[in-house]
Parts: sequence; C-alpha cells; structure tokens
Amino acid sequence: MSGFIDSVRGMRDLLPHEYALQATVAARLTATIEQYGFLPIDLPIIEHRDLYLRKLGEELVGKVYEFSFGGRELALRPEWTASVLRAYVVRMQDQPLPLRLCYSGPVFRYERPQRLTYRQFTQTGVELIGGPAPRADAECIGLACAALRAAGVNAFRVRVGHIGLIRAVLAALGLTERTQGMLIWSLERMRTHGLDAVRSRLTDHEVSVPLDPAMLEGIDDATAEALLLHALREIGVNLRFGTRPPEQIVGRLVRKLRRDDPQPRIERALTLLAELAAIHGRPDVVLPQVRRLLEAYGLPTDALSELRAILDLSLAHGVDPAHLEVDMGLGRGLHYYTGVIFEIYSLHDIQLCGGGRYDDLVATLGGRQPTPAVGFAYGLERVVAAAAPQPVESAPVVLVAATDDASHPYAVEVANVLRAAGYIAVADVRGRSPAGNLRVASRREFRFLALVGSAEQAQREVIWRDLEQRDDQRVALAALPTIKP
Repeated sequence: MSGFIDSVRGMRDLLPHEYALQATVAARLTATIEQYGFLPIDLPIIEHRDLYLRKLGEELVGKVYEFSFGGRELALRPEWTASVLRAYVVRMQDQPLPLRLCYSGPVFRYERPQRLTYRQFTQTGVELIGGPAPRADAECIGLACAALRAAGVNAFRVRVGHIGLIRAVLAALGLTERTQGMLIWSLERMRTHGLDAVRSRLTDHEVSVPLDPAMLEGIDDATAEALLLHALREIGVNLRFGTRPPEQIVGRLVRKLRRDDPQPRIERALTLLAELAAIHGRPDVVLPQVRRLLEAYGLPTDALSELRAILDLSLAHGVDPAHLEVDMGLGRGLHYYTGVIFEIYSLHDIQLCGGGRYDDLVATLGGRQPTPAVGFAYGLERVVAAAAPQPVESAPVVLVAATDDASHPYAVEVANVLRAAGYIAVADVRGRSPAGNLRVASRREFRFLALVGSAEQAQREVIWRDLEQRDDQRVALAALPTIKP
C-alpha cells in the first residue's frame, strides 16, 4: 500500500479549491493567448515513442514514460511541441501560414518529486508555425510576458539566449555536426560543472580509428578506398551491418583518416564557449561584449544582429526592459532548437515558462518543406504558485433543503429556479434536520440556506436565510432575487 501511495505522490491530487484557482489562472492565460489569434488544439496523451526520441535530448529522453502495447512502442506525452508539429505535418500542411496554435493539458516526466516539480503537470502554451525571426520570436516573448501579467504574475525576469548564434560559431570553427551538438547541449553543464566535465563527455563519445593515416599518403581517395576495402575483406572484417553499403562505410573511413586532428579546434571551441557562457546581464551591456568576443576570434556576428532585433521588437510588444536578461550560456536541453531560446523565472528563481525557435522540426517529422516555427509553454502549476493570491469569483451558493420527505420535490423545484436565476444551488439529499442543514451550510461557507416544507409549498414560498447577515425572511418563489450577469 505504501508503494501505491508513493506513486500517487509523484503525481498530484488537485482538490476542489486548488482546481478552482488553477482553472482561473489557466483561463486568464488562455484568454490573453487567444487575443493574439491563437486557436486551441487538443491531442492524444499517448504518442509513438520515436516522436520524442528524435529531438528531445538525452536528459529528457531518460524521463519519458514509455511502454510496449499491441506490438507498438508508445510513450506518454512529455511535452507538447513535437505532438503539435506531428499533427501539423499529418493534417494541417494545407493551411495558410503562419498558423497559430495553442494548447493546455497534462504532460508526464519521471522527475524526482520536489516542490513544484511533479511527474504529471500541465503545460499551457503556443506554437507559431510559419513565422520567421525576428518578428515571430518577439511576438512570442511579448505574449509570454503579457499572459503572465494577466494571470497575476507581475514580477519576473526573462532570460534570452540564441542557439543559432552558438551553432554558427561552432560551424565556423570547423567542428563536425556531432561535436557541435554535444557542445551546444553541454552549455549549462559547462557553467555549473566546468570545462573538464564537458571535455570528459566529449572524450567518452569519441570513436577512434585504429589505423595510421600515414598509410594513405601519396594516393588518391578512390585508390585508398579500393585498397582499404580489399584489405578489410581479406582479414575478414564484416562490413555488412546497418543500412549503408560497404563502399560508403569505407569512404567515410578514408575521409576520417585524412581529416586533420580535430582536438585543437575542439579546445579552441571549449575556451570560447566558456567565455560566452559566462556572459549574462542587461542587453545593452551584454551584446557589445559578445560582439567584441566574436570579432576577437574572427567569427561571424550575423546571429547576434538577429538577437538584437528580437530584443528590440520585444520592447514594442510591451516587455519591460528591466525584465530582460541576455544569457549566452542558456541551453534549454531540447535538441530541436535552432535560434532564439528563452526562459521566464519568478523572483524566487522558479522557472515559469520556456520556449524558442525550432526551424528544422517540421522537416525532421516528415514535412513537405522546411518551415520556420517558434513557441513556448508555461508550467501551469508553477504559474499558479507565483500568481498573486486572488479570490476565485463564483456565484453565491444556496443549500436548498426540505423539512420533510413529502416536500423534497418542491425543494428540487426551488433549486432549479435558483439555478436559472444565477445561483449555485445544492439540494440536500441526506434528509437532515433544519439545524443540521444550518450547521453544514455554515461549515461549507455557503451564502444562503433555503428551507421549504408543506406550508411553503402550499404558498409557493421559501424560508430564505442569509448566513452572512444572519437574517431570515419568507420570500415568494417568484420574488427570489436574481444574480446580475
């Protein structure tokens, strides 16, 4: 039994008063999002596992709830973006772009339960498909801030980075795509654990070639490939594995043997990334620092100009410049990001929101053509915790009770009349005494108690008790006060 209870604790029970507050915050977020023209979408909780394994990144892949059923490999949705893009590729590619979609629903990750971190939680967010940088990026940042303010969160900070800039820098340094990817998704590890931790990960993933490059000196690639293929076959090496033909395997091997030692380039990249990851602060201070650093290394600055344009346009969307912080060490951990990335934090350093640009994801999932896209999602439970406490407005509640069994049908009629008038009417189904119903109504903090008996039924009246004013009066059923819309 204790194991069952522990597993439930890993998720979260949402009791009525908590649900009411969360529903209120969700409604305010959604109302603001829909004002920007985003259309709601709902999708299955269960998807094919491969949808998430392609681009989530190793940290999140390890937290996916996956299982086999009916001969298929399935997973509980760990985030919405891949699912929304899957739906776009399958059913919406004929829609005019840009396409603005929004959503709210549960996701599942096998996290270590702690404060405001649950194994089932709610993401509320948007995907802007077909919107290029910088305008669409700025709109998303502006919308993310506007919806938070509408939900009652006025104090927060926005950390902005740019994976596209890091990609461009690493490509200019001559690193392979695989090495680039490993370095990009180690940015935050670099800042928290140091260069040696990242260097060791690169070493662990390197595949050495047990051949001396000197053996290929003085011969062209075609001859080298033929000789190497013949030699490997003669010594009995199996080259028939996977989907690539032996000639292609050997061709890649020859190219790798001819390639000069990448380690100096990797060390140069590590040094540069360590300097970049240490830069964070106000845009007007950080952006010139980044430009000077890139120019000192002789590296391109085009993506930096795009980042500046996004930040400038974010101000036009109403983002308070005091809330903005550029963080060149921001990584996010999801492997599908290609451009700007951002996270929003409460003043207690709790992450409320995260998002960014992912221009390659549509094509990766089988789209007919490359399609720019950007989006973000809130952790709804965290937004609720950060929102200023607000009373959840609802209609007054009336407990309607009969003093005898024969009058219960009339009590039901009274309850229906009250509901039509705008009240929440709760009919007593336990047959309590008037004193018992008074105690229950007071304990549940109901506003009114409506008592009826044979006399009231005959006169079409109600004994109406105001529990706040402690006032009783006899009121005709047709004269009960209505709630103003």
